[in-house]
Amino acid sequence: MEDYDVHILPNGIRIAHRQVLHTQIAHCGIMLDIGSRDEQPHQQGLAHFWEHMAFKGTTKRKSYHIITKLETIGGELNAYTTKEKVCFHASVLSNHFEKATDLLADITFQSVFPEKQIERERGVILEEMAMYYDSPEDAIQDDFDELIYPNHPLGGNILGTPETVESFNREDLQRFIAENYDTHRIVFASVSNLPFTQVVKIAEKYFSDVPAQHSYRKRRVPTDYVPQQTRVERPITQAQCALGRPAYGLTDPRRLPFFMLVNLLGGPGMNSRLNLNLREKNGLVYSIDASYTPYLDTGFLGIYFGTDLKKMDRAQTLIMKEMKRLRDQPLTTLQLHQTKEQLIGQLAMAEESNNSFMLMMAKSLLDIDRVESLNDIFNDIKAVTSVQLQDLAQESFVEDQFSSLTFVPEKV
Repeated sequence: MEDYDVHILPNGIRIAHRQVLHTQIAHCGIMLDIGSRDEQPHQQGLAHFWEHMAFKGTTKRKSYHIITKLETIGGELNAYTTKEKVCFHASVLSNHFEKATDLLADITFQSVFPEKQIERERGVILEEMAMYYDSPEDAIQDDFDELIYPNHPLGGNILGTPETVESFNREDLQRFIAENYDTHRIVFASVSNLPFTQVVKIAEKYFSDVPAQHSYRKRRVPTDYVPQQTRVERPITQAQCALGRPAYGLTDPRRLPFFMLVNLLGGPGMNSRLNLNLREKNGLVYSIDASYTPYLDTGFLGIYFGTDLKKMDRAQTLIMKEMKRLRDQPLTTLQLHQTKEQLIGQLAMAEESNNSFMLMMAKSLLDIDRVESLNDIFNDIKAVTSVQLQDLAQESFVEDQFSSLTFVPEKV
């Protein structure tokens, strides 16, 4: 992409920056190529626990000073954990960019994980688990991962289990980081009105002293998928359903056309085929969506909806009917054009968010070592044919290859 710059420090940490002159806000973040899929079974939830504990004390700051340093100047400090990444990020007025960089470097590389704070945060995370359990539309997505990726860390809950979270101590955190930490797999990304030279100067001040380190871990590719149909009783009033299967990985050339196909089937637009059929035409659901999540070496297609238990079978039948229609009927010239234009518009609007672009830039550099330009992506979208989409539908939208997880109301 023409409008971002990258500088590599001697320790391997990459500095990526996009200058946007019309903004007064600086968004910046440190993204590490470490996630929940890097955990051993007894470590499940440890990457997420680390994300929480990074805010609880460093060699030079107490927890209070960490959580208030940016808030008192109108900024925001946050973090998240995914299956493959841990990220600490901040948004501040541009004149406070150095303060944000200092704080991010401190919590990422100088956390001390105080034992008293570990005990407190253990309770916080257990409450977070309970909150998700009480939200069936969230819980079903977490539980469904295990059906798609059985006996594999990608199938585990990012939060961990009550048993593993109860067991974590300071040494566990330090060992997990040491086993997976690699300075060549870390990106500090920023978007602001600051010139690249100034960003590099500030980044060198806070990141140059981080010792270089290589990790020789190997991520295991999931191979054990067998379609499963599971039904679980829960104390709920509306049935929840997840349908899905493994899909293409990040480096697969079919990734973009498949994303387009899934967007047509059940993307965020109200004109998605599933929304038009199940909600607008038949009134079976309030909302339904299909999503495609690519990982580095595999991917995941999921369809989620809630409905009255008596309507569940009808809803599933209509979903399979829509997938069959995509298998059997190629898109017309007009349908293909509209599908492309819709996706192009969605992606263009997503890039309007500087914070989202900053996070995407860091992830792309870690995953594929480049940031694809929007124009290149648009050109790739325009080149997709109806034959390609139909071939992908015939390969992926095969009913007997889908797993299902259904939460149903308990019998009274």
